Amino acid sequence: MTRQINSAAFIVNAKSRQGQRRFAEACSAMAGLPYPVDAHAVEDPGKLCEVLATALAKKPDLVIIGGGDGTVSGLVDQLVGHGVILGVMPFGTANSFARTLGIPLDPVGAIEVLKSGVPRRIDLGMIGDDYYCNCATLGIAPQIAASVPHGLKKVAGRLGYLTWAAWEFLHFKPFTLIVGEGASAERLRVVEVRISNGPYHGGTELVESAEIDSGEIVVQAVVGHIKRRLVVNWVSSVLRLPARHEQVREFRGKALKLATEPVLPISIDGELLATTPVTAKIAAGVIEVMVPAAQ
Repeated sequence: MTRQINSAAFIVNAKSRQGQRRFAEACSAMAGLPYPVDAHAVEDPGKLCEVLATALAKKPDLVIIGGGDGTVSGLVDQLVGHGVILGVMPFGTANSFARTLGIPLDPVGAIEVLKSGVPRRIDLGMIGDDYYCNCATLGIAPQIAASVPHGLKKVAGRLGYLTWAAWEFLHFKPFTLIVGEGASAERLRVVEVRISNGPYHGGTELVESAEIDSGEIVVQAVVGHIKRRLVVNWVSSVLRLPARHEQVREFRGKALKLATEPVLPISIDGELLATTPVTAKIAAGVIEVMVPAAQ
């Protein structure tokens, strides 16, 4: 039996690229939902957790988060264990999590999912004790996250972000990934590592074997001593060429110990939140999310 939704909270990161512009549009469209929605546009990202905690105290059945992948991942920890359903309004740049779930990227389509969709129980990835929705990365992505000018994605969008990424790529160096411990550990020279709970990263389907409800975390390493390998992998993935499967190693399981030489920062859905070494884990079936009914 489908669980009935009687009330919802809508929390929007108004600093995300599209959040502020689309908040009013989304609220207007939500007037057609068959339950009341307590809506909040949060201008200061540092107050998102506080606003969500206040909203959760009212015990809504559904919590709709508007923003990018980083916003959803940053708030999902507070939802685990509360018995609420997660709704996603994809107001970010890449919206990889929404793509994985099959949620339309426009507000009208995303709201239709809230109206006619169904709850689906999914996994969350974990780095240490931190839950995340989509993908953690080692390599160029954390380097970009650490250096990208504040507000660039909001002002210039995906093209501006990719331009900055190309600049940072010039200074990037391959590194060593160590998977496991002791004598059985594997050492690889790599140019990027994706710790994935779903197939999309940066809005592109890169880790095709990763599924949102498989009960396993997938670690995909792009192997190579020259950073050109990363360019070939990304371009081949965008164009869906067979070369996207070359020079790639994958590891999967419920928990994997990962280290690097040198020690490196980890970007979790676009936010710098950890450094190696870490244990990457899966939290199987830990939350429900609204998805299109056809799934």
